[in-house]
Amino acid sequence: MLHTIKSEQYGPLGEPMAHAVQSCVHCGFCLAACPTYQEFGQEMDSPRGRIVLMKQVLEGTLPATAAQVHIDRCLGCLACEPACPSGVPYRDLISPYRAVVQEKLPRTMAERLRRWMAAMTIPYPGRFRLALLGAKLGKMVRPLVPSALRPMLELAPSSVPPAVTLPRVTPAQGERRARVALLAGCAQQVLEPDINVATIEVLAKNGIEVVIPENQGCCGGLAWHTGDLATAQAFARRNLDAFPADVDAILTNAAGCGSAMHEYHLVLKGTPDEARAEAFRHRVVDVSVFLAKLGLRVPPKGWGGARAVAYHDACHLANAQGVRAEPRSLLRAIPGVEVKELADAHLCCGSAGTYNLDQPDTANALGAQKAAAVKATGAATVATGNIGCLTQLRTHLAKTNSPIRVKHTMQVLRDAYTGKAE
Repeated sequence: MLHTIKSEQYGPLGEPMAHAVQSCVHCGFCLAACPTYQEFGQEMDSPRGRIVLMKQVLEGTLPATAAQVHIDRCLGCLACEPACPSGVPYRDLISPYRAVVQEKLPRTMAERLRRWMAAMTIPYPGRFRLALLGAKLGKMVRPLVPSALRPMLELAPSSVPPAVTLPRVTPAQGERRARVALLAGCAQQVLEPDINVATIEVLAKNGIEVVIPENQGCCGGLAWHTGDLATAQAFARRNLDAFPADVDAILTNAAGCGSAMHEYHLVLKGTPDEARAEAFRHRVVDVSVFLAKLGLRVPPKGWGGARAVAYHDACHLANAQGVRAEPRSLLRAIPGVEVKELADAHLCCGSAGTYNLDQPDTANALGAQKAAAVKATGAATVATGNIGCLTQLRTHLAKTNSPIRVKHTMQVLRDAYTGKAE
């Protein structure tokens, strides 16, 4: 055990953190899988090194400020978990650690402002839409914008799609095979609302009734991964209350959201809602997994010829949820489609929630590498399962004037059903 962890100091999160630290045998298999170790080449920027740093901070032998820069550099991509022969649950350490030490860390006024702005806008679609309009104006006076806020301007798209109101219930086409509730998401509703539209269309076409719970909110992932435990708990409780019990599954179509909801038992650990969160997380399934398991009732017709589609593994789908085969099987179900694999597919694209805002240089380097890997496949389209990855890929492909289209797996499948020319 971490010998000085006290319940009054770290509370219920102390136990999972201690278990994660104890599980690490410092073998180093995680180093090759870690994007930041590849970038910086320092032991302290590897999972193994960070575990040592966090252990020392939690034991009180190292001030949190001494480890801060290296912990902040962690993407939370969890590529270390499948690479680890000891099964270290790194996710049980990194987010809880941030939650228990965040308030003790000194931040500049600019950093605090940037984090506050992200927290007050991104989880709320209405506010986020207004913020993006404000960013458009900010780009016109960029020299006047504080340097700490400029990454926000760089990431803001030049235009935002019109808002889409999703139907409360979409009936299954033909005989109903299942009934599900769908998380609509936050940023996704603003940046790419067509993902939800495509998801609902594909599910309905395959005999699945789709319910959009009215009182749902943000998954809480942004708050959880930046150490804002109270806000993460509030979002988690809201969704526990909002999603109905009379559905076959709670579906997500954003890897980061699905991963966050799978961690509700940690977010609410030690609270009266812990047992409810534990039961809830087992009902959360990525849309590709649910659809692949149920099977496509109606085969997509495709586009009448061969087509190469590259597939990018979103970290919080492949690493956090272990979902790799299902999206590929759905894409291969489209006549004529050849799924192209990316080189170094295990390396994060650099999106990772607000990482683009907090660590823009590293995020840009990883984004450029991922865009190059996509281009090397020769595919005209790249599919992925997360809005953050989709935005990151578009940004970095556009920087090279690449014509490659970036789509969600459900959008590709929907277009294959309709035969829509891309």
